[in-house]
Parts: sequence; structure tokens; C-alpha cells
Amino acid sequence: MRSVLKVSENVVVVGGGLAGLSSAARLAKKGFRVQLIEKAPKLGGRAITIPLKGFNFNFGAHAIYGRDHSVLRRYENELGLSVEWKDFSPKKAFYDLGSFTTPMPSTLERLFRTKILDAENKLRFGYEIIKTLTSLERGEEGVRIGDYLKKEPDQVRDLFLTLASSNFFSNEPEEIPSPLFFQYYKRLFSTHTPVSYIGGGWQSVVNRFEKMIKENGGEIINKEKIRKVEMDERRVSAVYGKESVYTADRFIFCIPPKALVSLFADTPYHHLFEEYNRYSPNQVVVYDVGLKERIPSPYTYIYHKGERIFITDISYYDTTCTPEGGQLMQAIAYMNEEEMEQDRGKEKIATIESVYDKHYPGWRDLLVAKRISKKATVQEIKCVEDQRLMPVQFYSLDHAYFAGDWCQGEGQLSELSFSSAYEVSRRILDDSNQGH
Repeated sequence: MRSVLKVSENVVVVGGGLAGLSSAARLAKKGFRVQLIEKAPKLGGRAITIPLKGFNFNFGAHAIYGRDHSVLRRYENELGLSVEWKDFSPKKAFYDLGSFTTPMPSTLERLFRTKILDAENKLRFGYEIIKTLTSLERGEEGVRIGDYLKKEPDQVRDLFLTLASSNFFSNEPEEIPSPLFFQYYKRLFSTHTPVSYIGGGWQSVVNRFEKMIKENGGEIINKEKIRKVEMDERRVSAVYGKESVYTADRFIFCIPPKALVSLFADTPYHHLFEEYNRYSPNQVVVYDVGLKERIPSPYTYIYHKGERIFITDISYYDTTCTPEGGQLMQAIAYMNEEEMEQDRGKEKIATIESVYDKHYPGWRDLLVAKRISKKATVQEIKCVEDQRLMPVQFYSLDHAYFAGDWCQGEGQLSELSFSSAYEVSRRILDDSNQGH
């Protein structure tokens, strides 16, 4: 016999990743009775921290792009969320062009110092930034950015695509829709802090959201997989776990399209999610190393342009992730569709090791722990060509909402999780205030 859990003015959040945690925390803080249900023993989803031999490995890169405009800053200011920002140092960021390294043009000063552009194209690139900031350059619907930029000099086009690889974590930057490209870079170029890391990694953010939920009367249920939904006409009326049935006034689903197709399989609404389930994810190879001693280097970020591989010295920004005197570095190699289909992860790993050898000689002798993932998903739906993000609400489903990095929102990667969750909680708040 299943027990039935029902709380007046209750919101059930299915999924305990960044989207689920942030939406649940905001609503709990605003007075809603929140139940957050997560199938795993730990919260965080793909944003988890793995302790290993004294090192704290982040499951994914914990960079926030455009900190001034970040939705995480809204949570910080509105809810009193404490985030320890570790701002990226542009002076220690370089591109490796094979035969030489050159400053990454991340500031105006470094734009004029970099060798990736000649003098004429530096002025042209600066002009294109101004056009992007003032919305004179917006792209064109139906035109990929690779095609749209063919009107630009080769150096300028190449630099824009190199930037897109870094920010979209993509080995297919030319396939990004041009309107999305310019929308993204208008936001990023207008920020004072383009990249920041988080002290303590994602785990610190996960812990603070969890604490906020509990302190405001919310309930967190781990190791509970939701298996199906029950409908009352157009409205989700309950979700079924292993032993319990959870009913609520509103439901937020922060689980990817594949899980949603299964969850809604026996309802008339399963077709809503099938399109998004067919889209390919954005996957990369991740190779993190923990060293017992630091290797002196002028770089905290080095991007191998030819191979589209970058290494970040995470421990330079976050000293909590290593034992005393240690070093933790994260290498990421982007993969395109063909490379994923051919399962070329092993080749990428060998290439990453050669990049470590070049810039951090002796790392193998200092190695204490490593973490390798040949196919790490950094975003459930890759923003290329005709692939589109899922809406946070469907017209035919009442009081059901959706959030995650596969949903519509601001930015890319974790920013999509935070921004879609913020929009969902805004709609619930507005709807509740209007008495619907």
C-alpha cells in the first residue's frame, strides 16, 4: 500500500541538480512548502565534487561566464546566498598556436598584445565587438555563424570561432546559430568580469542551496526515483516513486528529455518531449590531474588552438581543492559529432597528455590522483544548427514547469540551469500572487 504525501501550497521538484536546487531554494525562501526529490544518494547532478586522495575533483568545469550579469548573482543578492567568487586572471591566459604562445585577447590591452591578429585585424575585431555591443550585429535567422562570418577577414572569423569553442565548449563552433552567437557575446562583452570560478567548487553552491531549502522548511528526499506521473486532464496531479505518491499544487521537472519521455510515456503528452530527446548532447573529454607539488608556470589557462584542448590550473584559483602544496589541473578536449560517433576518446586522452607534457613538464612524476571521462556531458542539448532548447512551460500542461541546461534561458552550460530555474520560480511566484 503506497503512502500518499500531500502538503497544502506544496511544490514538488523532481531532480536535485543545479536547476532543481536553485528553484527549490528560491521558492522555499519565498514561503512555499517544497519537496525536492533526487534519485541519487547525493545532490548536485552533474555538478558534483569527487574527493580522491586528498583532492576535490569537480565533475565539470565550475566557471561562470559574465559574472556581473550572472543569474547566480541574482540568487546571491536576492536570497543571501554566499558565493566565494574567484575571478579569472586574464594576464595568465594564453593561446598555444603550435610554434608559439600568445596572450589570449581577453582585455583591450591583451587584444593589442596578442599575435593571433595583425594590426589591421585588431582594429577590425574591436569594431566588430562594438557592433555586437550596440546590436548592430545580430546575426540572421537560419544562418550558422560559420557562414555568417564569411564576410569577415580570415583572422577575425577564426578568432570569433575560437572564442565560441571556449564559451560553448564545442568542437563545432561554426554550427552555432548566428542570432544565438551574437546574443551571447553581447552579454559577455558587456561584463566587467568575463570568467569567474567558485571557491569550494560546485559542492559549496550545492551545500548552500541544500541548507537554504532545509532552513526554510523544505524537505529533501534522496535515493527516490520518480517512475511515472498521474494526470488530471491537463494537469499533473501526482508523481510516483518507489513506495510513495507525491501530490502538489505545482511540479518542477529538472530532469533531461530522455527521462521526461519515460516519465510521461503513459500520458497524452509524451510527444512534447520526443523532439528534444532526439537532439545530441554536448560532450567532451575531461582529464583532471592532482599533483603532490606545484609546477611553476606562467599560465593558469592555456588553449591549444589546433587541437581545441584547454588546461586550467583550478588550484590557482581555489586552494581548497588540493592538499597543502598540491596542484589540481583540469584539461578538456572538445569533440564534434563525428568524433563522438567514432569513439575517439582514447586519441583525445593521448593528445591531452602531450599538452600536459609540453606546458607542465614532470607532471607524471608528481601525479597522485587523476580522473578521466571519455564522454562527459556538459550540456544535454547542444546549441547547433536546428537543435533548440526546450521551453520551461508547455501550453497544454497546467502547473508543470521544466528547468535545466536543456531548457530556454540566458547564457550556456550552468547558466542555462540557473536562468531557466529562476524563470520557472518567477512564473510560479507571479501566478501565486495573482491567485491562479
